[in-house]
Amino acid sequence: MTNAPIMLNVDCDMFANNPEVVLHGMCVLLGSDRDQKSGFVQSPQRFYGGIRDDPFGNQFIVAQHYAGMGVDGLGCTVYAGTGCFHRRKVIYGVAPELEGEEPAKLRGPKVGTPSPQELERRFGRSREMQESAAWIISAGGPSNTTPAVKDLTVKQETAKQVASCAYEVGTCWGREIGWVYGTATEDIQTGLRIHSKGWRSVRLDPEPPAFLGCSPVGGPATMNQYKRWATGLLEVLMRRDGPLLATLAGKLAFRRCLVYVLYGIWALRSAPELCYVLLAPYCAFTNTSFLPKVSEPTFLIPALLFVFYNVYTLTEYLECELSVRTWWNNQRMQRIQWTTPSLFGLFSVVTKVLGMSETTFEITPKEQNSSPTLEAAPFKDPGRFTFDSSPMFVPDTALVFLNFAAAATILLKLLRSPAGVTKDSDGPGIAELVCSVWVVLSFWPFVRGLFGKGSYGLPWSTILKGSALSSLYLLFCKW
Repeated sequence: MTNAPIMLNVDCDMFANNPEVVLHGMCVLLGSDRDQKSGFVQSPQRFYGGIRDDPFGNQFIVAQHYAGMGVDGLGCTVYAGTGCFHRRKVIYGVAPELEGEEPAKLRGPKVGTPSPQELERRFGRSREMQESAAWIISAGGPSNTTPAVKDLTVKQETAKQVASCAYEVGTCWGREIGWVYGTATEDIQTGLRIHSKGWRSVRLDPEPPAFLGCSPVGGPATMNQYKRWATGLLEVLMRRDGPLLATLAGKLAFRRCLVYVLYGIWALRSAPELCYVLLAPYCAFTNTSFLPKVSEPTFLIPALLFVFYNVYTLTEYLECELSVRTWWNNQRMQRIQWTTPSLFGLFSVVTKVLGMSETTFEITPKEQNSSPTLEAAPFKDPGRFTFDSSPMFVPDTALVFLNFAAAATILLKLLRSPAGVTKDSDGPGIAELVCSVWVVLSFWPFVRGLFGKGSYGLPWSTILKGSALSSLYLLFCKW
């Protein structure tokens, strides 16, 4: 809570790493006339004590480097919920063209005088809060002096009143004012509301990094975080005040709308991703194929696409001075996150839309790699994937079983046909074998989990459920 025109938002697990970070942020917000249209300044998330080679794929260094600079060129740096400088009037729902005057909704019978009833409806019953909000909306700005604090004791009591759980009931907090409620990613929805008002945002990436935080360690924490992101981003896309309607009825530029659509469809990718990893087992068990044979000229098309994509993405990691192992860990985790956490996130949103359930906010536990508690905890090897009895590990376990069986089946058929095709010309070939092996390598943490012990091993209940699920798929293929 603050009375200042500019406010800083930082998560409790982050700290300011650059001693001049406030100066950098103020240079953007208090600079040229063009910068007066900037509603907030967002720093990309950086992490301290990160595990070498990013085994869980949650540091997003390359994505923030390339995609972050791309959306910054559109003035649409997405609000990440931390490491951000906001204009307080932006949080109060003021549009940029109204800077220096009251919004029409806050004007009372007398021009220039906010209506007390409207102030109470929007900001609550606290008189000090109403006065502070009226000041920041009507005259508050970089060149204006904040009203002097006359009685600190009264301000403390006001802070307690405003911070109470019941204060926001019946007000506009959580809808038109403050952080927007109703999704698992309230930061994205809040940033969308700000951009829909016509504000632009700026990326702040100084050297050294502005803020540092800690990323989750272990399989369950990582999977829960991916699920929450997938759920919340799809919720933002499907809300009535989502990016599509904000472009048609609001002031969200079309290219900025595409940025939010790109993030929002994260969970939707789980459906085609799951189909792709099941294609090779289907072909193996039904003696069909979905890719050209090695002897066919058209085989070069998927082969070159596969090679070019991996070479291109590897080049991006090398340009960011990251290792080849980091690239592989991120490629591997993309397969895992899009087949299971995103799928569960999609189910959560679908059941919410159908009125069958409500999404819940799951806090991601985070621990430092250097924390002494890790020695006593099940993280003696922080870079290794850990498991629990969560149902999110069941689909990936079944995928490992299916692709193992598919690779063995196709290999046996190919050994009987040295030409690289099965006796049945329509059966699976080397291309399907490569697909199955690639999936098994991508889900290698689950392969190790089949033989691991303790938290590093898959629970027997998960293995049995995965076996049952893979058996059902075999029956489906036979049918």
